[in-house]
Amino acid sequence: MVSQRITVQMLGSFTVRQGDREIGDHSNRMRKVWLLLAYLIYHRHSPVTQEHYLSLLRSKDDAADPAANLKAVFFRTRTLLNQLGDTAGHDLIIRKNGTYSWNTEVPLQLDVEEFDRLCREAAAAEEEDRCLELCRQALTLYQGDFLFKLSAEAWVIPIAAYYHQLYLETVSRALELLSSRRLWEEADALCQQALKIEPYSEELYQKLMRCRIAMGDRASALTLYEEMSELLFSAFGVMPSDASRAIYREAARSGDDKTIPVGAVRDLLREEDAPGGAVCCEYDFFRLLYQVQARAIVRSGEVIHIALFSIRGRGKKELSRRSLDTAAENFKAQLICNLRQGDVVSQCSVSQLVVMLPQANYEDSCKVCQRLIRAFFRQHPHAPVDIHYAVHPLEPTENAARKNPKAEQPV
Repeated sequence: MVSQRITVQMLGSFTVRQGDREIGDHSNRMRKVWLLLAYLIYHRHSPVTQEHYLSLLRSKDDAADPAANLKAVFFRTRTLLNQLGDTAGHDLIIRKNGTYSWNTEVPLQLDVEEFDRLCREAAAAEEEDRCLELCRQALTLYQGDFLFKLSAEAWVIPIAAYYHQLYLETVSRALELLSSRRLWEEADALCQQALKIEPYSEELYQKLMRCRIAMGDRASALTLYEEMSELLFSAFGVMPSDASRAIYREAARSGDDKTIPVGAVRDLLREEDAPGGAVCCEYDFFRLLYQVQARAIVRSGEVIHIALFSIRGRGKKELSRRSLDTAAENFKAQLICNLRQGDVVSQCSVSQLVVMLPQANYEDSCKVCQRLIRAFFRQHPHAPVDIHYAVHPLEPTENAARKNPKAEQPV
């Protein structure tokens, strides 16, 4: 008879341990056995009918007799548990009145239940030191999302989402307390660990960048911003938020208080080995250039137009992501080599590029766009895309225009 406590891990890998013996779902074999075992343990306090087990394990490859198939899966599950002890399978899975259940008389510790308890206690703790200690204990337990190898199962999805969100809330709570205590190295390590579980969280990247700035590692913070920008653009076609850009600018400011001569500043700003064609920049910098020009034309009266190019599948057909990326890169190269050195190019989404055309009126800007599209299809005649463009004048900044009502005329 099994009497020693069973320890079960479901956050990350799925393992069942008793004393020095352990079984784990370390491969993709016996999926139904592990699915049944996970369900038995997690729902051990709730009665489960045989019909529910049949529904849980049903698949198109099942034999004609689902009851016999269910009996076979329970037999294999008991055989697996026997690795914990000679009679563990029959001691832990009880058959009664034609159905099966987990033996709740055997002591069992389940990591998700302990994690949930610690997170709730941390949220309710009035003392900050106690709250931080509870957060640390809870986060140590979270080795990954709930039953990630079974993440496609309908009953797993809402449970995994609940614990995932609880994890992020606890991470946020812990980071706030660590930052207030200036425990930057611990906060840095926590951010990195959390990003492994939530890799697309811009908020976590922001907090990690602030940790690096606080530790004096501004170069690393800048690198993190570039990695985040590439990740978000590649995955979702979006750019970092204003909050992220503000942290980036903070990191870019030098912490060196030494006075720099004007000649040295000029040398640092000078572009070396400038290539021909237009300037290509990240969308963040394009946005800043746009805002600078919008202020400048209030006074200068200069004509500047913005051209937006949109790449779509030919004949409105859906494009694969690979084809879209290839077309966008090739068209960007055409823009750079065919535009003037004073023009500016940036990619503002997965399928769109924007161009700033100084000293070009509307008609000339449209002609330029048409010429660029023709040049692209001469170079890539078999590209399965259509390219559309829209041209609009760059509008002066309203606040500046109101403060300088006479500034719309050139001086």
